[in-house]
Amino acid sequence: MVASSLDDGVRIAQLLASDLVGHEGRLASVTVTDADPDVEPTADGRRAYVIRADGDAVATAFVHPERVRLEFPTAHEAVVDAAADAGLRVRPTAADPPRTVVFVEDGAEVKRALVAVEAAVAGR
Repeated sequence: MVASSLDDGVRIAQLLASDLVGHEGRLASVTVTDADPDVEPTADGRRAYVIRADGDAVATAFVHPERVRLEFPTAHEAVVDAAADAGLRVRPTAADPPRTVVFVEDGAEVKRALVAVEAAVAGR
């Protein structure tokens, strides 16, 4: 039987990294850096990699057992709007400095998460 969803945080992070690196257009300047190839998911999330555009960090990916959490340090309003429009769970944080958190909870949401990254790249 084939699973109808992919809810393995490590695999979701791998799919997202692959889509980011192989993308063109607005994401052509995006790279995945500081990757931990042996990352083990934790309930609080463990850093898997940093997403950069032209050298600037636009997001950090954290791996949980069943999802990926993307933390965006800039372009908060644009990221919130883009992620919400794409149907992703998103919330701003009251941390200092503030961050916007987007959850990628299924492999099918990876393509939709790209719009949040695009918004961060455009808004930096």
